[in-house]
Amino acid sequence: MADTNQGRADLPALPVTFRPGRTRAVLLGAAVVLFAVLTLIALLLEGLGPGSRLSFVLTGVVLAGVLLLLARPKAVAEETGVTVVNFTGSRRLEWAEILRVNLRPGDPWVFLDLSDGTSLPVLGIQPGIAKQRAVADARTLRALAEARAADDPGARPA
Repeated sequence: MADTNQGRADLPALPVTFRPGRTRAVLLGAAVVLFAVLTLIALLLEGLGPGSRLSFVLTGVVLAGVLLLLARPKAVAEETGVTVVNFTGSRRLEWAEILRVNLRPGDPWVFLDLSDGTSLPVLGIQPGIAKQRAVADARTLRALAEARAADDPGARPA
């Protein structure tokens, strides 16, 4: 497959994945620690019956699962478009569907303005812990979207 980014030194090679690395690491670490602590409590507390022990472990599983869902968001840019994965769902977009990539001051994450008149949040690019990284990722995604629009100007709806 030919690299359509040649001659564009500022654009990364595709595919590229955007995700909040530090936030993800904190959430995954907290999920492991939370599950381990609740399981350890279930095993070490004397006087607990099997049902109580099981409820501690299941509570750890549920809470760790919630943290794993929170760590799930990402955006994957490929030659043909972008896949946005948020907490519980994902959406595949063609480059022509993306009109604008926005990360305004105070926004919790990037928003994509779409050709159907809607806006899609991209939770995989969020300035919470690493603001500079989020701004750089938003600029990169914007540059990729603009480059794809320039490559195929007739693909976007008027």
